[in-house]
Amino acid sequence: MGVLMSRRQTVERVQKVSLAVSAFKDGLREQPSTRRRAEAGTARQGTLEQEVQEGEEEALAGPSQPEESTASKAAWERLRDGRGVEPEEFDRANRFTPPAFIRPKRELHDDEPPDISLEQREEILNDEMCEICEVWTAESLFPCRICHRVYHDGCLRRMGYLQKDSAVEVTETAHTETGWSCYYCDNLNLLLTEEEMYSLMETLRNCKIIPESCLTLDDFLHYKHQVHKQQFERTMPEAQEEQAALQFNALDPDKKGHIEWQDFLSHESIQLLQKIRPQNALLRLLTPKERERARTAFLALDQDHDGFIGEGECRQARHTWFRKHQKEMLSCNVSISHVGPISEGSPASSRNGKSPEKILPATKQEETSIDWPGFLRENVAYILAARPNSAALHLQPLA
Repeated sequence: MGVLMSRRQTVERVQKVSLAVSAFKDGLREQPSTRRRAEAGTARQGTLEQEVQEGEEEALAGPSQPEESTASKAAWERLRDGRGVEPEEFDRANRFTPPAFIRPKRELHDDEPPDISLEQREEILNDEMCEICEVWTAESLFPCRICHRVYHDGCLRRMGYLQKDSAVEVTETAHTETGWSCYYCDNLNLLLTEEEMYSLMETLRNCKIIPESCLTLDDFLHYKHQVHKQQFERTMPEAQEEQAALQFNALDPDKKGHIEWQDFLSHESIQLLQKIRPQNALLRLLTPKERERARTAFLALDQDHDGFIGEGECRQARHTWFRKHQKEMLSCNVSISHVGPISEGSPASSRNGKSPEKILPATKQEETSIDWPGFLRENVAYILAARPNSAALHLQPLA
């Protein structure tokens, strides 16, 4: 318990400092306008008409906006800090202190190619204690399928990250091959640095996107058109608009007619990473579990063991292993959305009596060959995009 209290106190202290820094920054933003008014008052003491006009403008803008601006400001702050949408129905009296997310920073060597060997397998080790309470209780811990962290379901509930139906899903999938992503790995927006996040926020502001809102197809296409016009100063081609419509459908697997804010944010985050960072920098984001899953996929495709696969096989891996499949209710009533190669012993591998490896072409066609490093570079964005628990495809593979 001593360890738990010290951990909570540390997090609370960090949050208090963050709040103080935010308040200080807000004060700095307000100072210039105050200083300008004071200087203006000294320089033009007799301009009463201008002062009256300013007072009238403030009166017109003041009464109707405070509540809306406060809610909007809170939403933008949650977006900046990576906290996501706050739960509406939650017992805050018994709530654990939420974690203070710290955005990553780029290192000088990030753009250099990382050494990821195909032959040398990596040992996958999970933590022994819950990430939240730092207590070990053996089998009741739920491991993340992306990183090394483990959690108690009770701790996740008290943090506000496990509610309603999601509790059943975590219980059923955490110890299966499908797996479950913790709240760190589930949020692709946390991969962005502060500079990248401010760039994304500026784009959203310019395109009049309201944080924490759902987007219809018209909203999504209008946003894509605006972003393309701002970037290239010309209208988006029709073929690109069709691809954007396909991406919308991939983000709306349940055909609700709109995409959720978190899915839209994850999609935009991975898109920004693709535009700004080189592939070597993206490869450094992969965890040991993701690298091991990629090894298994490549070795299954390299049937003649020469260290190369065909370009078509690489695309097929992108469509099958490194994307999100819509959840299927199997005979055992277990909800599964496969990410990664399916082993022959898993329930889904028994469909049609064939494993995925047997469905793949046995020989390489006359096409460009891809080695292991090239395979990783071609698929790294899709591996990262498959992290969230949502059934949405956050990066639609090209046909």
